[in-house]
Amino acid sequence: MLARIALAAMWLLRLLPLPVLAPLGSAFGLLLYALARERRTVCRINLARCFPQLNDAERGALARAHFRAVGRSLLERGVLWWSARSRIERLVRLRNLQHLEAARARGPVILLAPHFVGLDAGSSRLTCFVDLACVYANQKSPVMNRALLAGRRRFGDQRFFSRQEGIRPALAALKSGRPLYYLPDMDYGARDAVFVDFFGNAAATITGLARIARASGARVLPCVTEMLPGGAGYELRFHPAWDNFPGDDAVADSRRMNAFIEERVREMPAQYFWTHKRFKTRPEGEARWY
Repeated sequence: MLARIALAAMWLLRLLPLPVLAPLGSAFGLLLYALARERRTVCRINLARCFPQLNDAERGALARAHFRAVGRSLLERGVLWWSARSRIERLVRLRNLQHLEAARARGPVILLAPHFVGLDAGSSRLTCFVDLACVYANQKSPVMNRALLAGRRRFGDQRFFSRQEGIRPALAALKSGRPLYYLPDMDYGARDAVFVDFFGNAAATITGLARIARASGARVLPCVTEMLPGGAGYELRFHPAWDNFPGDDAVADSRRMNAFIEERVREMPAQYFWTHKRFKTRPEGEARWY
C-alpha cells in the first residue's frame, strides 16, 4: 500500500515545473534525514571514513546536502517515468556526446555509470536515442520493482537483466550492438570481488567491468550525471573511452575504476550514494562498520 501511495504522489508531482518540484524534493530529503536513522548513520560513517579531514560540522552539512539531493532525485523520478520524451530531453542536457559516438563507431561499448543521484536521469535521457542493456538489482517491493522497470523501458527497445542472471545476457546484448549501462560500484559481497582502495579504505569491488570488457572486446566509456542546482535539471557528461583496459591485473583494473569515481566524487561530493553500505564487506578479521 505504501509503495502505491508513493507512486501516486510521484505521478501527481511530476506535473509541477522543476523549479517548484526541486525545493519540495530538497525538503523531502531533510525529512528523510530526520526519520531514516539507519541510513543517516550509514551516511555519516561513510563520510567520516572517506573525508577524515572534515570536522563533524562539515560532515553533518555534507550529509544533509546529500539527503536533499536524494529527496530531489526521488520526487523527480516521476518526471522520468511519466512525462513526455520532449520534457526529458529538455531536462537532461548532454555534454561531450562525441565520446560516445566515437566509441560506438569502434565496436561494443560499456557505459561505466557510477552511483550518483542523477543516475536514473542519465539513463532515461540515453534511452531517448539509443537502445541499451542494463543489469539491475530487484527491489524489495514488487510494486516498486514493476514501476521502476516500466519507467526505464518507456522509450525504444531497452533490455534489463537482473544480477541473478549473470553476465551472459549482457555479453549477448553487447554482441548485438547495444551499449551496456553498467553500475559496478556497490558492495555485493566477497564473491567475484577484490579489496581495493576507495578513499583510503579497503572496499570490496566486483571485477565484472574488466571481465565483461575482456570477454566482449568492449571499450569502457565512463558517463556521469550531475544534478544541477535550483531545479535547472541534469547534465549527462561522457568521458573519453579508456585506453589499455582491461589489463592483466584485476586489482589494478578495479583500482583504476575506483580512482576515476573518487575524482568525480570530489567534484560533487553531496551527490554520491553515501547511504549505501559501500564498506559492508570487510577483509577477514576486520570488524564490521555498520
